[in-house]
Amino acid sequence: MKTRFRALALGAIMSVAGSAALAATECIAPANPGGGWDFTCRQIGKILYDIGQVDSPVQVTNMAGGGGGLAYSHVVNERGDDNNLIVAASQATATRLAQNAYAGMTADQVRFVGAIGADPGVIVVAADSPFMSLGDMVDAIKADPGSVAFGGGSAAGGFDHLKVLMVLKEAGFTDITKVKYIGLDGGGDAITQTIGGFTQGMTGDMSEIVGFLQSGEVRALAVLTEERVPGFEDIPTAVEQGFDVVAVNWRGLYVPKGISDADFEAWGSRLQAVADSQEWKDAMVANGLAPFTKVGGDFQSWVDGVIADTVELSKEIGVIQ
Repeated sequence: MKTRFRALALGAIMSVAGSAALAATECIAPANPGGGWDFTCRQIGKILYDIGQVDSPVQVTNMAGGGGGLAYSHVVNERGDDNNLIVAASQATATRLAQNAYAGMTADQVRFVGAIGADPGVIVVAADSPFMSLGDMVDAIKADPGSVAFGGGSAAGGFDHLKVLMVLKEAGFTDITKVKYIGLDGGGDAITQTIGGFTQGMTGDMSEIVGFLQSGEVRALAVLTEERVPGFEDIPTAVEQGFDVVAVNWRGLYVPKGISDADFEAWGSRLQAVADSQEWKDAMVANGLAPFTKVGGDFQSWVDGVIADTVELSKEIGVIQ
């Protein structure tokens, strides 16, 4: 009701001024203030306005519920052709859609318009771990799957769990149900368990381990990006160690499915402009994000592939039927 009132009020003001107005852009953050989706809306929204990609400040609406499901349902059922609406999304969005966590909602009910930064996935061990490379760890699991347990900040079947399984599948290990994974209450708890020797490895995101790397309590065996991460060039990628796995918690947006192709491509272009801006580069450095830019149709195709792979893995470990 408030949104409709604001839109009507804006239209009335602009009509009086004699202008043909477009409604102000709204960005829905499917969570409470302070998290990654909120950051995506507020930071991208601010830069969109600062660099002149939109004519007025972007309105941010926090819509928490169902791990993003409430906002997704709202967009599909009530805002399906709103070309002034963008919604914050991440790898968690794709994973939950793949695992049918949004009560029957499917990924093809919206359009994924772009991602312009990512929190890189990492696989970490304690500083005194005998594993000196990702290959060492994979070989140990192949020899005795029960000898290595991982901790992560997502539940079993969540993205942290899947990162390890992706590496092992790439290594030719097929009995992935034997891999030990303990879902903990956030990455901080997961890494503490590994430092304490309760687990032999931690799977999570770069932003979760920076302080522990700097204190020398852990070593990162691999970062799951296409190239080494600026500022952390001493951490090798899984790719360069022979495991063709890229797993990043991308930060991006989706838009309603019913908007026109022209509007979809326009949002892709606007997001590309943000990615190219110095303001966004500075924001990535300040918030520990790595470059990761895919927009428009290329990003939609990439997300489709990620969801298909997640469905396959999730079935193998029994998260979905």
